[in-house]
Amino acid sequence: MNLKRLFEAQKVLRDRIDYNEPDRFDKLILALLVELGECANEWRGFKFWSKDQKPRVKGKYLKYDCECNGGNRWVEKNPLLEEYVDGLHFILELGIELEIPESGDCEFAEIYCGDEPNVTDHFILIFQLAQLETYEFGQWQELFIEYVRLGQMLGFTWEEVEQAYFEKNAENHARQERGY
Repeated sequence: MNLKRLFEAQKVLRDRIDYNEPDRFDKLILALLVELGECANEWRGFKFWSKDQKPRVKGKYLKYDCECNGGNRWVEKNPLLEEYVDGLHFILELGIELEIPESGDCEFAEIYCGDEPNVTDHFILIFQLAQLETYEFGQWQELFIEYVRLGQMLGFTWEEVEQAYFEKNAENHARQERGY
């Protein structure tokens, strides 16, 4: 896991968006909470009232303004991974906001420990960590580590996460071009 590369890509997007109002931090927290909720919704495991609790890992979506005939096309995506990566964008954004030092590489495989993770409890833990009144390096680091653990619990490899992150980052740049 190359955190420096992720932070650098996120900073480029951040600079492009160029929003520096006093409510920026609060809006980042809310955005993270929304994306975390969307990720949980795609996971579906908390929906005890539904017989369909299988995670949404495959879906077709319309890709706009692609370089193909007609400008649009249908593409296969993993909605659960996409929502997870959206949350990662905002965790990195919070790290930049807090001026967290970029620590270079980190071993993804070393972060997770435990045989039978309770994904519901882990979503709740991350919701709690995201809503702390104050943030320092240690609190952000705990949020980041627990978010990486969640990705592992959801079955993602770091290679998948990184690839999906950079794909979504490129899509976010394209959205900025279009005035999203």
